[in-house]
Amino acid sequence: MLTRFSVTNFKSFNEEFVFDLRNTNGYNFNKESVIEGVVENAIVYGKNGVGKSNLGLAIFDIICHLTDKEHGDSEYSFYLNALNDSNFATFKYEFLIDSKKVNYEYKKSDNNTILFESFKIEDVLIAEINREVNNKAFINLKGAESLNNDVKNVNLSLLKYIKNNSVLEEDDDFNKVFLSFFKFIEGMLFFRSLDKNQYFGIEVGARDIQEDIIERNNVQDLELFLNKAGIECKLKIVKESERNIIAFDFDGKTISFYKIASQGTRALTLFYFWLQRLREKSRVSFLFIDEFDAFYHHELSRLIVEELKKLNIQFILTTHNTSIMTNDLLRPDCYFIMNNHLIKSLSKSTDKELREAHNLEKMYKAGSFNV
Repeated sequence: MLTRFSVTNFKSFNEEFVFDLRNTNGYNFNKESVIEGVVENAIVYGKNGVGKSNLGLAIFDIICHLTDKEHGDSEYSFYLNALNDSNFATFKYEFLIDSKKVNYEYKKSDNNTILFESFKIEDVLIAEINREVNNKAFINLKGAESLNNDVKNVNLSLLKYIKNNSVLEEDDDFNKVFLSFFKFIEGMLFFRSLDKNQYFGIEVGARDIQEDIIERNNVQDLELFLNKAGIECKLKIVKESERNIIAFDFDGKTISFYKIASQGTRALTLFYFWLQRLREKSRVSFLFIDEFDAFYHHELSRLIVEELKKLNIQFILTTHNTSIMTNDLLRPDCYFIMNNHLIKSLSKSTDKELREAHNLEKMYKAGSFNV
């Protein structure tokens, strides 16, 4: 799990911006939304332009140099904050991996150039390189002793270099955590549905949504999912221009799904496209959906959150929809309010003791929470 994250001098984040998922309360409801004292299910609110999308991009910067998964280079073109005089951005992550605390810090001058990396397990330094001084790396893993510690390629992560060029002893506790850390990073998924199927993580390349659903034999399951969401329909597979497509079935008359589906139905189908992967055991470790319900009715937004909660995956959602700000769904330490400088949970944004019976949405609209 991701437990804490901070970023400095990246896009809209000039000074250090800290997102702490450990600062929870001992509520006796919706306990499944907090695991081992860490927020498992988070929903982030904030006015337009405060950096909610940039928060997701900052968290997912890590996959750009540690994995070969999709990572959307175009989103990282304008990398450093325009008002900051420093020539690098700093990223600090704290994870709970195999019940061990893992700290990973790095500095980059752009999306590809890594100036500094430091990796610790339970505060023990495992690997470090500071290219602002020299290219000499410190490596402290059994099975990696023969690696050349002169890592000159500034586009190559030291951690990725270790993983790809060593045979780590499997019975060593630090090695196990190191490899589990990579498994977590490779299972991170970011997507948004505001304009197109844009995603980072877990796989590479674009997939046709219809083709993917058909190949997985999930057309009928999609139909059930849409009906559960309140979109009454019948679906079937038909041929069009020598290819299989999904169509609406109106008592025997078929019309191509994407020719008449509403924007909301299209967005929901995109969510289902990813839900197929989210349901695969151990495929996705961490999920960030930007503006997850931009085209949804408030009842549908709630349904999506409930579906995600069933998956036992740590997720962060951004939204403007206050109707789902309720203790029936999550709890006050799982809803976060963000501005340009900081982010705090509802429970940490008021002096009042919040109880299960409180109407969080009403309090939010009345200005009871201050960030």
